Amino acid sequence: MVKVAVAGGSGQVAREIIDALLESKKHQITILSRREAPTSTPIASGLHWQFVDYNNKKSLVEALRGTHTLLSFVQTLSDPDQKSQKNLIDACIEAGVKRFAPSEFGSKGTTDMPWLRVKENIREYLEEVNQKGKVLEYTLFQQGFFLDYLAYPYKTSKYLDQLQTIFDFENRRVIVVDGHEDAIMTLTTVADLAKIVARAVDYEGTWPKMSGIRGNRVTFSQIIEIGERIRGRPFTVDKVKVEDLEKGELKTTWNIEAIHHSVFKEQAPAFLKAISIGILLSSLKGAWDISDELNQLFPDFEFTSIEDFLTRIWEGKQ
Repeated sequence: MVKVAVAGGSGQVAREIIDALLESKKHQITILSRREAPTSTPIASGLHWQFVDYNNKKSLVEALRGTHTLLSFVQTLSDPDQKSQKNLIDACIEAGVKRFAPSEFGSKGTTDMPWLRVKENIREYLEEVNQKGKVLEYTLFQQGFFLDYLAYPYKTSKYLDQLQTIFDFENRRVIVVDGHEDAIMTLTTVADLAKIVARAVDYEGTWPKMSGIRGNRVTFSQIIEIGERIRGRPFTVDKVKVEDLEKGELKTTWNIEAIHHSVFKEQAPAFLKAISIGILLSSLKGAWDISDELNQLFPDFEFTSIEDFLTRIWEGKQ
């Protein structure tokens, strides 16, 4: 049993992973939060809550004393300079924390996705602090796109909110880049992510720097084919040109509307357009073609297949 700290532990993905860690009953888990512990609902057995100030390195060091592994889910959109995570890294080193995982949990590339580019700051900082010798073991957990989002608007997990995407199974429509229908997407359920991260926390060996998690590796064309078969009718396919996307133009008959809770409503239209353009362009450059380090590390783990998952959600629905 080791002590595991979770920064930003009240977030949706964090809570999915915390539940998987609690289920193992192997670790003492502490949530580090800017907010005081909730009083309306009891905290789960085996879970501790620690109020912290991410701007106060000294208090972070004290909060992390005796911690073996720190998982970060700090909201990157609200901290463009990544000061909070850099302070966490510094505190980990001073407090003697063995392992750290930054707030990743998505694509491996950030090109054409400015809302994710801040993650490069932390990747570079981790390389920098270990430049003269390893002072902090770390890994980047990356699972690609959440397969759960293709179930929108139906909820498929306890905490993760559904988001509409360029793969709109409800309305049988998809946006693709003309001539690049073979672009790769990695699709992994949040439940599988949670289980595999819990296994990685248990793992007694050295973490790989990159922890790719490959639930399903499919092309845009395959997603469309699977969707049409399961939904029983052809999909409307809006094909966009690379040159239009690069100019910031999204010439489609529709766009995504469901926005993440962290984005202000007045920013939503521009942000949603940027998300669609960013995902489409970045897919051409391999951003969503995730590696499979953790598949290899845990070869007995059976990932949820895209066919089984989508059939369970959509079969029989109009």
